[in-house]
Amino acid sequence: MTLTARRSGIAILAAAALLTAGCGGSKSEDSPSPGASSQSTVNPSDMSDVQRPPDRLTIDISIEGGNVTPTNEQVQGKVNEPIVLRVNSDAADELHVHSVPEHTFRVEPNDGQQFQFTVDVPGNVEIELHELNRVVATVQVQQ
Repeated sequence: MTLTARRSGIAILAAAALLTAGCGGSKSEDSPSPGASSQSTVNPSDMSDVQRPPDRLTIDISIEGGNVTPTNEQVQGKVNEPIVLRVNSDAADELHVHSVPEHTFRVEPNDGQQFQFTVDVPGNVEIELHELNRVVATVQVQQ
């Protein structure tokens, strides 16, 4: 056998060994045992951003007998992130959001009201009740 033929044979054996190692490998913990049923599981960290619900800040507000909860709460938000105000109230009032752009929401004496807005410019955004003259929360909006 010539030197060239020997080198070709070694190269072929090496390539075959690499293919066999790549295909055979060791059994992964996620691989089902022989005879076991194959079940698909989804790891939440593998989900793309398209599948995740959007980030949002939610503030729960209660107005009862002239008392407001929360009052002067400090929270963090992001530019263009939805901010949701969930309101349960026994009185009519108006929520003012001092942001760019500004927002005003009419509060009715009902439970389960929701108002959503976004802020375009970073800074401190006060959310206040007009009739009760109370600051519900200040959102520090960042990029």
